Amino acid sequence: MQAKIAKDSYTEMNELVLPNDTNTFGNLMGGRLLYWMDICSAMAAQKHSNSPVVTVSVDNVSFTRPIKLGEVVTIQAKVSRAFSSSMEVRMEIFAHNLPQGTKVKTNEAYYTFVAIDENTKPRRVAELLPETEEEMLLFEEALQRRELRLILAGKMEMKDAKSLKKLINHAKNH
Repeated sequence: MQAKIAKDSYTEMNELVLPNDTNTFGNLMGGRLLYWMDICSAMAAQKHSNSPVVTVSVDNVSFTRPIKLGEVVTIQAKVSRAFSSSMEVRMEIFAHNLPQGTKVKTNEAYYTFVAIDENTKPRRVAELLPETEEEMLLFEEALQRRELRLILAGKMEMKDAKSLKKLINHAKNH
C-alpha cells in the first residue's frame, strides 16, 4: 500500500448558519457544529483510506467564540496521522461574517476514524507522510494523543505509553 500525503485528504466544508441551526440566543448549537465536523472529517478520512469509515473518538472540543446566525462556518480537515486501521483527523473551524468581511477561528478538534471493509471489519490504511513543518509536528503529537485516548479508554497502561511518557519526562526536566 503506497503512502499518502496530508494535503490529499484535505476537505473543506461551508455551512450557512440558519435559524433552525441556532439556540434561543441566536448562536449555532454545539451539537449541530459537532455534526458538521463529523461529516467533514469523515470525508477527509475516506479520502485517505479509500473506504468507508466510522468515528471512534472525538477529542476535546472547546468553543472559544459563539458562531452567530447568518455567519458562514468553514470547517477545514485533513488527516494528521494514520495508524494500522485508524486515522486521526485535525480540524480548524472558522466563522465568517460576510457583510463585515471578517473571519475568526472558533474551534479546533481531532476526530479519530477506523476504515472498514465490506464486512464492517477494520482494514489497513496507507501510511501518512508529513511534508511541512506543521504536519511533522502534528504527526509526532498524534502518537501522544493516541496513547492518551487509549489510556483513557482502558486499552493501554501508562507504562506502555512510550511517547506520552517521553513528553511528560521532558516537561518535568524543563
